[in-house]
Amino acid sequence: MRRRTIQATVALSLLAFGWAAGRTQVPAPEFTLAIDAPLGRTTIKCVRGCVLQGGRDEGVPSNVPIPHYSYGCKGAEPPRCTAIVNGWLKQ
Repeated sequence: MRRRTIQATVALSLLAFGWAAGRTQVPAPEFTLAIDAPLGRTTIKCVRGCVLQGGRDEGVPSNVPIPHYSYGCKGAEPPRCTAIVNGWLKQ
């Protein structure tokens, strides 16, 4: 009886550990946008069925993807502003 209890405890512990390890991983983006815009503020919005996250924030579990992403720059040479935006489809 004691052996079965130990086996069940080990099995449940391994299952819980696997679930926790899988839960903390951030999924890879399903698509990536490269944006080239004039100087100033640029906003990218998902109209339906997706969420966005800045390319620099990829893999950061505390930075949750949102339906819109904004960035801006000023005084760049040449006078253009670029950014990478990752996206996920919402199911």
